[in-house]
Amino acid sequence: MIKEGVFLGKRYEILGRIGSGGMADVYKGKDHKLNRFVAIKVLKSDYRSDETFIKKFLSEAQAAAGLMHPNVVNVYDVGQDRGLYYMVMELVEGITLKDYIEKKGKLSAKETISIAIQMVTGIQAAHNCHIIHRDIKPQNIIISTDGKVKVTDFGIARAASSNTISSNVMGSVHYSSPEQVRGGYSDEKSDIYSLGITLYEMVTGRVPFDGDTTVAIAIKHLQEEMVPPSLYAPDLPYSLEQIILKCTQKSVDRRYNKMEDVIADLKHSLIDPQGDFVKLTSVDTDAKTVVISDEELGEIKHTPKQSIKADIEALEKELNETNYDDYDPDEDEDRTSRSRSRSSRDRDRERDRERDRERDRDDRERRLKKKKRGVSVAGSIVALIAGAAVLIAVIVVAGKATGLIGGGKANTEADQQEQTTQQDNTDDGLVPVPDLVGKTEAEAQELLASLNIGMSYKGEEASTQAKGNISSQDPVEGTRVEKNSTVNYYVSKGSEEITVPDLFGQNGAAAQETLESQGVNVQINKIYPDDTSSVDIGCVLDTEPTAGTTVKAGDTVTLTISRGIDYGDSVQVPDVTGLEKNEAIAKLGKFLNINVETQVSTDVAEGTVISQDPIGFTDDDPVYGNPDTDTITITVSSGTQDTSAAESTEDTTQTQSSSDAAAAAVANGEIWKCTQRLNTPTGYTGGLVRLELVQEVSGVPTASTVVDGQQLTFPYQLDIIGAPGVAEGTLYLSEQQSDGSYQELGHYPLTFEKAE
Repeated sequence: MIKEGVFLGKRYEILGRIGSGGMADVYKGKDHKLNRFVAIKVLKSDYRSDETFIKKFLSEAQAAAGLMHPNVVNVYDVGQDRGLYYMVMELVEGITLKDYIEKKGKLSAKETISIAIQMVTGIQAAHNCHIIHRDIKPQNIIISTDGKVKVTDFGIARAASSNTISSNVMGSVHYSSPEQVRGGYSDEKSDIYSLGITLYEMVTGRVPFDGDTTVAIAIKHLQEEMVPPSLYAPDLPYSLEQIILKCTQKSVDRRYNKMEDVIADLKHSLIDPQGDFVKLTSVDTDAKTVVISDEELGEIKHTPKQSIKADIEALEKELNETNYDDYDPDEDEDRTSRSRSRSSRDRDRERDRERDRERDRDDRERRLKKKKRGVSVAGSIVALIAGAAVLIAVIVVAGKATGLIGGGKANTEADQQEQTTQQDNTDDGLVPVPDLVGKTEAEAQELLASLNIGMSYKGEEASTQAKGNISSQDPVEGTRVEKNSTVNYYVSKGSEEITVPDLFGQNGAAAQETLESQGVNVQINKIYPDDTSSVDIGCVLDTEPTAGTTVKAGDTVTLTISRGIDYGDSVQVPDVTGLEKNEAIAKLGKFLNINVETQVSTDVAEGTVISQDPIGFTDDDPVYGNPDTDTITITVSSGTQDTSAAESTEDTTQTQSSSDAAAAAVANGEIWKCTQRLNTPTGYTGGLVRLELVQEVSGVPTASTVVDGQQLTFPYQLDIIGAPGVAEGTLYLSEQQSDGSYQELGHYPLTFEKAE
């Protein structure tokens, strides 16, 4: 918490804290340069050390600062001061929409539409500037004291979602779109879905999907149809309900295309509340397949094109000239009633007219049937023409294949291969991943957006690509993926020049860490030196290039490490338990193959060796190994925590092995694992944690519990077994509250790889 009177950027004075969110504390401040009161949002300490997030936060906040609109909480400035990262925003006195709904229970249709139009107008302005909110919910909507509705937190949501595992992916699961839940690509239509959920809550006083766990709620977004809001709000106008239903379609293609369309329908609803003007796209699952008979096909083949065209034109003319609005049976009935009061002569005349009208009616009915038949015939003719075109294409292909048409047999194999490729490319519904390497992030985003593919920033790496451009991607170019999937990418930090330090005599493992921290690739060369007295075993004899040489990030430096005295193919395996990791690696310097694993420990300091396999040499139990072929595995402590945390690794493994995904993986002889690092979640107070994994297995969302009711130490190293062949998933993290319930703190997209 920042004290009152503190200045940020030598301009903004902190006057007091007015609120706190998941990622930042909000203070009332004064801009002494422009002499106005402002709101200052300062990132919490959990995010200040995350360079990846900071980079995204600054860039996205700067983009949001360019968005000025009366229905948006405008961002005036963004900066950093003494390690504090902050956004300066418009100070809005008022109440959040969430608090307003809770205060009133539910809102009337007219009030809902009035608030919604302002809200959507603000979101539309952001979309026009290519800014996606990704966290639309009542908590991020402010109603000012003068009735103005404003949307807040633009920029910060995108920064969070771009940073994947190192920070919480913002947004409550209650308002997340299906594509966000499954960790896929999100765009304007994701905001439209969240808007629809918000509207639902406004008119009913509740969210459509709720559950005991975040995973349960997420799966409902993916699988379940929501209860129509009119069931909870019987007076809800039909048009407004249809607007909500269209916004919340699970398929992005069935939602509104843009916010402008939502605004138009909301305004229309005010004029015609019960109108049926909202068009919901439906899928015709009952359409019958019409099979063309051989006789009909023969007629098509032998009918000249001009004749068919003439018939179609004549049919269209007849249909266009036919008017079916002349006949009114009620009018006839009225006329018949009036005729009863007339004279006998008039009645005779009326009967004649009636017979004429009957004939006209019969004629109209015949014409109506003719129209229906005409439409059917027209459809059939179009279908037959299409069938004829397909038939012609087949004949041409067959002619080419037999050499009767065109290029002859020489092209047969190539043509068939091309046709097969085209069919594969169109039938599987997948799209090829483009080449992103060398492109800027903006260029890559535009290219992927055209294919409905998202992108996820994974960090920086040394590369020959220009600094700031994409250096590598996963999956690689040409890989066929589903729409709304995500491509991971790294950004080049350039080929920075580095001077190779003098590492002679230093611990080899420590020297390796030093070079790798500077972006240099390290290759280890262990030898038996002629002069064993020059350096200790496991220490550096030489470097290639030599000390003082200038290299670039990404280049390779070879460390020559001493193996000590050559005792042949059978040497004692030293006991290294209790030693610091690098010291242990040096002591095992004779062995070419050393494997390091980590484990949480309650009584062993971080970085200290807990155990080794095989065990070390003792006088009572001598152990020998071949230094050239045998592998020595050491287990190093990753830190301390309480007893429940110490058991987390074992318990997690047990939970995973009991899950359906892990069992299936073992049964199939393949294991897909995720070993990403999980940073401290925002708002975590040190309580018991539940981790739940959701993956789409054969198109069905499948949930499994990874950790249940355990206290974890962050950063936490994940070691999760997922479903075989499934490369992505979403991890939900919740913390137990005082009443025993669990509250979601964040959800994270995970990447799984097949273990070799």
